[in-house]
Amino acid sequence: MLDPWALRQGRWKKRVAGWWFGQRVLDQAGCLHALNESELQSMRAFGCRNPICVIPNGIDLPELDGALSVKPASWREQTADRKVLLYIGRIHPKKGLENLLRAWAMLDRSLREAWVLPIVGWDQGGHEAELRELAETLGVSDSVLFLGPRFGDDKDRLLRAADGFVHTSFSEGLPMAILEAWAYQLPVVMTPQCNLPIGFARQAAISVTTDVDAVRVGIEELMRMTDRGRESMGEAGRRLVEEEFSWPKIARETQSVYQWLLGGDRPDCVSEV
Repeated sequence: MLDPWALRQGRWKKRVAGWWFGQRVLDQAGCLHALNESELQSMRAFGCRNPICVIPNGIDLPELDGALSVKPASWREQTADRKVLLYIGRIHPKKGLENLLRAWAMLDRSLREAWVLPIVGWDQGGHEAELRELAETLGVSDSVLFLGPRFGDDKDRLLRAADGFVHTSFSEGLPMAILEAWAYQLPVVMTPQCNLPIGFARQAAISVTTDVDAVRVGIEELMRMTDRGRESMGEAGRRLVEEEFSWPKIARETQSVYQWLLGGDRPDCVSEV
């Protein structure tokens, strides 16, 4: 990743690696692949003069119907029939989870009593222990659940059980977790650093900065929406991934880039200096 936040992490090692071999490898590429416009701009700022294609990640679309969307009995018991604002991703400082917990603690008690925040993902560098301690200190451990990593059917059940999704990251490429949330028809609260501005334009997400109070305001907006309002936002997200992030569309764009490299016409997804 070449965005400014990522480059500041271990910057001297990255500078040495770039000088020693990284830049030479990049210079030899016929075309570089960026996941979004923000990544393209970061590549240009880094000095990449190659053609760059912008093609996002793709996502498999789950089948959704009323029966499958009912919360499993075990999940209803664990959350005491509260609504669920879900986070899925690495448990790492760059994900903004500390600010998320602080924002959660600032919510009206009535909202925290009506909702629960499951944090799902694998711990990195002991950050989960820090967050657990913070949740205790803030007095929100009764509404924040640390569930560890979940995969396959377990993750599927969590997504079907959720009423909303939150991602307050400081730095991302293109987060699959948000695409998955939209695929499961969930309304999303996210930062611009998630690099999915189309989600805001298509009314599929609420935009928040990484500031604690801004996160609180965004979460509260989602919670105070009517059920139908949240459903409408989730439906917009589902339409978005069907139209822009389905594998057939991604495959066609990728194929067009290789055909261009072999002498065909340059596709619209390729940017040249």
